[in-house]
Amino acid sequence: MDIETILPVAAFIAITTGMWGVWTLFNKKASRATERLEEWRDPFARQKRMSGSTPGSVGAMFDKAAPALSKALESKNELEQSNLKIRLANAGFARHEASRNFLAIKVVALGIGLFIGGSYGFYSAGFAKNSLMSLVIGGGIGFFIPEIILTFLKWGRQQKIFLQLPDALDLLVVCVEAGLGLDSAMRRVSEELSNGAPEVCSELATANMQMQMGKARREVLHDLGIRTGVDDVRALAAILIQADRFGSSIAQALRVQSDTMRIKRRQMAEEKAAKTAVKMIFPLVLFIFPGIFVVLIGPAAIQISENLLTT
Repeated sequence: MDIETILPVAAFIAITTGMWGVWTLFNKKASRATERLEEWRDPFARQKRMSGSTPGSVGAMFDKAAPALSKALESKNELEQSNLKIRLANAGFARHEASRNFLAIKVVALGIGLFIGGSYGFYSAGFAKNSLMSLVIGGGIGFFIPEIILTFLKWGRQQKIFLQLPDALDLLVVCVEAGLGLDSAMRRVSEELSNGAPEVCSELATANMQMQMGKARREVLHDLGIRTGVDDVRALAAILIQADRFGSSIAQALRVQSDTMRIKRRQMAEEKAAKTAVKMIFPLVLFIFPGIFVVLIGPAAIQISENLLTT
C-alpha cells in the first residue's frame, strides 16, 4: 500500500480517537451535590441547564474548553480587548464571556480550516508544496470566517437599530410628555415595541435595568451609545446627558432630536431618489439598449444583407 492510501485512513483514525477522548474528558456526569454547589457559585447555572446547557451537552463542553482555547489568541493589550468587546456588543453579544467564546470559535474554525485544507492538499498533491499552500489557505479562511460573520452581524444589527429608532423615539417623546420619567418611559417603550423593534427595546431594557441597579444615568446613556455603535443613538445619549446635567427639559430635548432625525431621514430619502437616475444608466446600457437596437436595426440589417447578396 502506498502513502496516498494509508494517509486518509490514518487521519480518520486519529481524528476519531481525538474526538472520543475529548468527549469522554468533558462528558462526566456531575452529582446532585456538585450541581447545587455550582448553583451557589454561578446564579445562572440552573438557567443554563434549563436552556439546554447540561453537563453532557455540546454547549457545556464548549464552555469548559473555551478558556483554554481562547488563551492562544487572547491579547494582552487592554485597548484591543476593549475594541473586541465593543464590536461584539455592536453585534448583539454583550455578555461578559462573549469575547472569550469568540476567540475560542476562531481557534476551532482555524483547526477545521487547517484540517480541510490539509486533507484536500494531501489528497490532491501528496507531500508537495501545493499541499502546504492548501493547508495555509484553508487555515486562513477558517481563521477569518468568524470575523466576516461578526462584521455582517454588526452591520445588520446597526441597520435594524437605525430603522427602528424613530418609532421608539416618538413613543418615548409621547411617554415623557404624558408625565412619565425617563426610566419609566424607557421601560414602557421596551414593553410596547418588543415585537416591532426588538433590538432597540433590548438595548433600552438593558439601560433601564442598569439604572435600577444603581448605576449613574450618565454612564448608562454613554454605555448605550457605545454598545449600539449607531451615530443617532450616540447623539440621543449625548443630548440626554446634557439635559440631565444642566436640568433642562428632557421632553423638549427628545422632541428636538426626533425632529432632527426625521429631517435627516427625509434628506437621505431625497438623496437616494436623486441617485436613481444615475444608477439606472448602467442597466439601461447593458440590458435595455441592446434589445432596442436589435428591434430597430435588425430588419434594416436583414434587408441590406439580402440586397447585397442579390446584387
